[in-house]
Amino acid sequence: MDLSQLKMFKTVAEQGSIARASEILHCVPSNITNRIKLLETELGVSLFIRKGRGLVITPSGEILLEYASKILTYCQEARRALEPSSEPAGILRVGAIESAATGRLPMVLSKFHQNYPAVQVQFSTGTWQQLVSDVAGHKLDCAVIATKDDHPDITYVNAHQESLVFIASPFTGEISAPQDLKGKRIYMWPHGCPYRQALERWVNQHQVTVDITSIASYGTILGCVSSGAGVSLVPAGFFEQFKRTGNIRGYTFSELFPVQNYFIKNSRIDRHHSRNAFETLLRAELNDV
Repeated sequence: MDLSQLKMFKTVAEQGSIARASEILHCVPSNITNRIKLLETELGVSLFIRKGRGLVITPSGEILLEYASKILTYCQEARRALEPSSEPAGILRVGAIESAATGRLPMVLSKFHQNYPAVQVQFSTGTWQQLVSDVAGHKLDCAVIATKDDHPDITYVNAHQESLVFIASPFTGEISAPQDLKGKRIYMWPHGCPYRQALERWVNQHQVTVDITSIASYGTILGCVSSGAGVSLVPAGFFEQFKRTGNIRGYTFSELFPVQNYFIKNSRIDRHHSRNAFETLLRAELNDV
């Protein structure tokens, strides 16, 4: 077993096809096929089963894939550690919850690209649980989330505090007190979202019963609110991005405290020039939010 075999195996597992893997690795398909067969013989297990024109990874393959991802990541880290003075370059895999992705991060990503053109950012969104899992499993280099959950492989760094804003269409009527929410449909992310939890605590304190509809998309929430179908409690960064184009008004309340957002990274990887540069820029840009 060597690193080139593991890289071939990982690429085939991700692409589900030797043909697509060969295009990415710039290697003839027959070479990949032979190397994977040798790997299966050495390990004494089948790593893939053929399904139609593609390949499906086996349970044994899933186990190897987890270790292969870690091994290849550590190899990249070793190369970076041996070049401590090198400028950030290569691929940086960044994740974020959707509220951060649509609110604060576009500005940060744009400036990062200007400052570090040699870094290729691969960006994705997900739930905070998925993002923590992906950072711990070396599928992402870092992420921005709004929930802190003790994880042995994750370092949490305070990024910024996100204020909360009620948004509503001009035709919905003003929101000046919790009681104004009675009779209005409220669109929020599903249970577990810290912004939804803030709303639920606030209305419970004022003994107000509200009708909450769960929608796991800020784009859909914005569409519902701007059409006058209801209201929502959103991060201020999201409101600032869309207040001019979304046909919405914002209402703030001092009792709704800001929600802490975190920059997370794998605690087992210390030196990562691109990730560290992104963290520094993120904290600097959002310091005054």
